[in-house]
Amino acid sequence: MANTTVPAELINPIVPLGRRNLIINGDMRVAQRATSATVGPNGTGEGYQTLDRWRHGLNNAAVTTVSQSTTVPTGEGFANSMKIDVTTADTSVASNDFWIMVTKLEGQDLQRIKKGTSNAEKITLSFWVRSTKTGVYVVELTDNDNSSRSVSLSYTIASADTWQKVELVFPADTTGAFDNDNNASLDIAWWLVAGSNYSSGTLNTTWGSQTDANRAVGQVNLFDSTSNEYYITGVQLEVGDNATPFEHLTYGEELALCQRYFCVVAKMTTTDLNQLPVMNCSVYTATTIFGVIHLPCQMRAAPSLEQTTGSNYYRVFRAEAADYFDGFAGIEGHANPISFAIFASSNLSGTVGHAGWVETFNNASFIAFDADL
Repeated sequence: MANTTVPAELINPIVPLGRRNLIINGDMRVAQRATSATVGPNGTGEGYQTLDRWRHGLNNAAVTTVSQSTTVPTGEGFANSMKIDVTTADTSVASNDFWIMVTKLEGQDLQRIKKGTSNAEKITLSFWVRSTKTGVYVVELTDNDNSSRSVSLSYTIASADTWQKVELVFPADTTGAFDNDNNASLDIAWWLVAGSNYSSGTLNTTWGSQTDANRAVGQVNLFDSTSNEYYITGVQLEVGDNATPFEHLTYGEELALCQRYFCVVAKMTTTDLNQLPVMNCSVYTATTIFGVIHLPCQMRAAPSLEQTTGSNYYRVFRAEAADYFDGFAGIEGHANPISFAIFASSNLSGTVGHAGWVETFNNASFIAFDADL
């Protein structure tokens, strides 16, 4: 009879094995905005710049290139990682300096943790990491719904330029439930530098009111040399105190999850041979066109329009003529976050009622909807 014993590392009695990872794009495959961006110094390039669902917050003099990399741990099923490459060092850390990499989770996706109840669960965060800079690093969880309660745990990179798997078990919190809504209830922050304002106390390893001095005690300065690099992939957050193997989704599944927060409508590249269609439209006034864009999935909330603009970046064809314009003037139709009317009102001279279509007309053209946390 065949041995049917289930390996211990696959056993997690708290949740089923399928759809257990609360992190979106933990294998760093989806990069709708860009595959590389310059971040720093002193707040420059904060927010979402490259990989979907991963944002950066900073206040220090270092400059980095954040990119999607193909350097990955061997034999673990990953094709991509996030790479943070120091291009301008900051060897003198001021008291208020910090640099964090953050992913944010909706409260309605966190109810299984049972936070704020007597049945609150431990949660396990696991990931693969590699850096030229050895030493102690800190990961912090922040509850945004209950006066910024937080907890921090540290891990040590012992060997330079060597992939290692980190497993951190965060304690249960019976105080303060997560709101059951689409707002950012939980922030997970990877600290990469921390001034004394954030590191001069005692590391807060149990849930409690957030005290700045206790948030990142012991954190090394990743940015003290331009030789330093930091890679991360395979990020997984799951209920319970066991780290199970990374939950690999198809690219289509991962992209659809990301599109709830950020959805690209048109993105030109230098290799595009033809213009990209954006939408059908009609001439509303002699100088205004309206069109409707239908998105592949419902977004988290009413989004903002993100676009690149410039001289003749777009054009509209109607009645055997073409009008060129610089960008879109805005969005209407926020009530339904799956389709939107967008309009343009510059450099146009049409006939009311004419139909047409809009397309990109510059390699830098970019249109997206942003509902990120």
